[in-house]
Amino acid sequence: MATYGLLGKNISYSFSKKYFENFFETEKLNHRYINFDIESIDEIQKILSIEKSLKGLNVTIPYKEQIIPFLYKMDKEAKEIGAVNTLKISKKGNLIGYNSDHYGFAKSLAEHFPIEGKNALILGTGGASKAIEYVLKSLSFDYKFVSRDKKENAYSYNELSKEIIESHKLIINCTPLGTSPNINAFPKIPFEGVGTKHLLFDLIYNPRLTLFLKLGKDQGARIVNGEAMLHYQAKKSWKIWNS
Repeated sequence: MATYGLLGKNISYSFSKKYFENFFETEKLNHRYINFDIESIDEIQKILSIEKSLKGLNVTIPYKEQIIPFLYKMDKEAKEIGAVNTLKISKKGNLIGYNSDHYGFAKSLAEHFPIEGKNALILGTGGASKAIEYVLKSLSFDYKFVSRDKKENAYSYNELSKEIIESHKLIINCTPLGTSPNINAFPKIPFEGVGTKHLLFDLIYNPRLTLFLKLGKDQGARIVNGEAMLHYQAKKSWKIWNS
């Protein structure tokens, strides 16, 4: 029996465990999938010492960047992105880092082409946002980050205006705001600038309709949550673990 799992913090909301357990059952695989809900990334050493049958891990908030110092090596794309969401554990017990978020996002986004213009806003500057930036760059989008504080190549939320929103037809929420159980939270952007030519993409998949997406839909925008992205990146993770 091989063991796989999800590494994160406050991850009871995650669908990954259910997704892989259903997959193992359908494929008649005698594997298990465990949620490793940890308070500190340092606990990875304890997990590796106890779970001898561990072959691979998905990594989620807040450890996509914090895991990097523990890696034996990273693949080229994960290194360029600067964040890891998939770990393969070698026979010697070494951690090899990959990123399948960019693959999942690219595949899911393509299902909603065409998009008016090529201007995007990336809400958030954490590990997930780096994979989104990688995809947008490959698609020749002009993009800006939005963060709580003023940064280079970024707006602060206080700087956002109706006009800025109007001129960026793709808006991606990479923050955890709105994730169950805190479903009343959302990124504070001027939604009056959102219109029928916008696509609002939320990486959150639980709940399926976040307040961010609902407010966009109320303005006539097309909306998409992170469920398809999750499925694509999960399939990619499985390929990585078994390559």
